[in-house]
Formats: sequence, structure tokens, C-alpha cells
Amino acid sequence: MEPFKNLLNPALVAEAAAQLKRHHRRFDAAAFTALAGTGLEALEMKARALQICAALEATLPADFDAAAGLLEKSLAPPTAPGEISAAPGLHQGLRGWILWPVGEYIARHGQAQPERALVALHALTQRFTAEFAIRPFIARHPALAFQTLQRWVADPNPHVRRLVSEGSRPRLPWGQRLHSLVADPSPTLPLLEALQDDPSDYVRRSVANHLNDIAKDHPALVAAWLHQHLPAAPAPRRALLRHASRTLVKQGHAPTLQAWGLGLGYSGSATLRVSPARVVVGESVELELQLQASMAASAAQALVIDYAVHHVKADGSLSPKVFKGWQLTLAPGEAVTLRKRHSMKPVTTRRYHAGRHGLTVQVNGQTVAEGHFTLRLAGTAEK
Repeated sequence: MEPFKNLLNPALVAEAAAQLKRHHRRFDAAAFTALAGTGLEALEMKARALQICAALEATLPADFDAAAGLLEKSLAPPTAPGEISAAPGLHQGLRGWILWPVGEYIARHGQAQPERALVALHALTQRFTAEFAIRPFIARHPALAFQTLQRWVADPNPHVRRLVSEGSRPRLPWGQRLHSLVADPSPTLPLLEALQDDPSDYVRRSVANHLNDIAKDHPALVAAWLHQHLPAAPAPRRALLRHASRTLVKQGHAPTLQAWGLGLGYSGSATLRVSPARVVVGESVELELQLQASMAASAAQALVIDYAVHHVKADGSLSPKVFKGWQLTLAPGEAVTLRKRHSMKPVTTRRYHAGRHGLTVQVNGQTVAEGHFTLRLAGTAEK
């Protein structure tokens, strides 16, 4: 698989230089190409973006309004929602990943002219995304930024409407953390309310992720949002709210479970088998969960079933990570057997350590069964 960082490459730099030169005869395409492309392939993704941004700083007009105008003239036609790929090249203008360093340039040099910079980001986001570039403006010019975002809620382009939500997420991955919104997300709530029934799934997914961000710091707020907006919600909004509440459901947050009609604890028995008992990193374990609903249950039980792997840390302690399991309804006295294979293949976000790992199953937020397995590192002898 091609490394992600290669989306920003010398060939793309040369294409971008040609587009900028096309719209500004005095643009020094050779200098830009040399500054942006020299040693680029030895750098990682973010470092590549910053090097290309530095090349723009050295070669674009010193006047920010003129520089922003040149960048806008060099843009390709707007892309379809969700499309930010570098293909099929820049023959129609700047689009895709080359606009990451362009957004960085606007964020750095547009702070003295924020109104002009936001106009440029409005154009840029329709060809890539401005979710990273807009965040410094929200942090430094909040009144102007939120006035602009409120206006963009009704923009005809779904990229722009998505930017309203995605750009103001408190904890956007890869993005500058917006500490004021982590502490108090209330400025974004009117925006999310206006967008939660947006006709574009591309926009609604962003709203769901934004609410999930808020849930990490203000679970009661998101639970209250569910109690207000879930009753009689149309199907698209229900799907959005389910995705928005995924972290709280995994955590067994009682008010959130109640909003989904899952507030009652499980009535019945649960047995968990984990096999094999010993695995090597790269292999898998299988969970077999047997549920037997109580005959005394007064009605069918709606169940959300998740499981947690309690990974061994370097110091020997355990750290749980919750994974999605199943959703089902059990009638009184009904029995069911559920199976799931859990991979222990290496992942970039976790380092595995040998030892006895725990495994727990929770139903509607309550732990109902436990098991364990022993993990061994590849190439080490079994003890």
C-alpha cells in the first residue's frame, strides 16, 4: 500500500507551480518548485505540508489580499462531497491534498485580515477541507468566526456546511485543540442543531462526530441533547444521534442508555468462553457469549452488548479498551449464542505486552461476564 505521505510529492508540487504561474506571470515557479520539492520525499506527511507552506510564503505576493486572490484563481472547480483525493491531478486547478499547505498559509498570514482569510477558506474547503486552517481564526477571532459559521449553516455547498461543524470540533484529530470549546461547547450548539437534519449525510456525520467530541468532556450535555432531540426523530437523525452517543454507550453512561430505552439492567444469565487460552501477537481469540433471558422478565429486553479487552501495560497493570459487540432483543426465556473473533494483530496505536489479558462483557452498560487469555509476543518462548 502506498504510504499516505506520498500524497504530497514532487510531481504534485510541479503541477501546483504551473497552476500558480498560469494565473500570475510574475510568480517564480522555479523557486517555488525548488523550495517545496527539495528533500520532500525524506519527510513525513505534516513536515511535507509545512515545507510546501514555507515555499508559498517565500514566493507568493507579500500582500495577503493579492496572495489570497491568486490562490483562489488557481483553484479547480468544487469537488463532490467527501472527495479529497489528489487524483486525477491538478490540470483543472488546485484541489485535494496540495491545499493542506495552502490552508496553513492562509491560517498563518490571514490573521491580520480575518474577514478576507475566511472568504479564501470558504473557497478552499470546496476543493479539499479547511477544517484545520479555520481553527486559529476560531481561537483568535471567535466573534467573527462564529458569526461567519452561523451564516455558512445555510450555504448551498455541503463542503461549507460540513466545515461549520468539523472546523469547530473541540477535539478534531490532527487539528489544533480548541480549549475554549473543550471547556464550554455552548457556542457550537446552535450550529449543530441547525445541521443535525442536513440533507447531506456528509454533513450529518460531522455533526455526529462533533457531538461525540463534546461527550468526552460534557456527557450530561449530550445525554440531555438525546432526550430533547431523539423522541420522534426521523431515521437520518436517529442514525446521527446513535453515532454521536457511541462513546457514552460504550461507557455505560446511564442517562444516555435511558435515552435509547436501554436504562434497565439485563435480567438473565451470561456465560463467556474465550478460546484459545494462549495466543501470539498476530493471532485472534474467539468470544462465545451465551445469554439466557430470565423467564420472569416482564417483557422483551433491548440489549446493547459491548466487550472490553483489558490490555497488559508495560508496568503489568491492565488498561481496558471497549469494542462494539451486538445489538439485539431477547424475549422472556429466550437463549442466544453470540460469537465474535477479536484480532490481536499489531496496530500503530497500541503496543502489546505479554501477559494475562482480561476480557469483560457489558450489557446495557453493566458487566455480566468475564474471561481471560494469555498473550505471548512473537519469537518468545512460551512459559
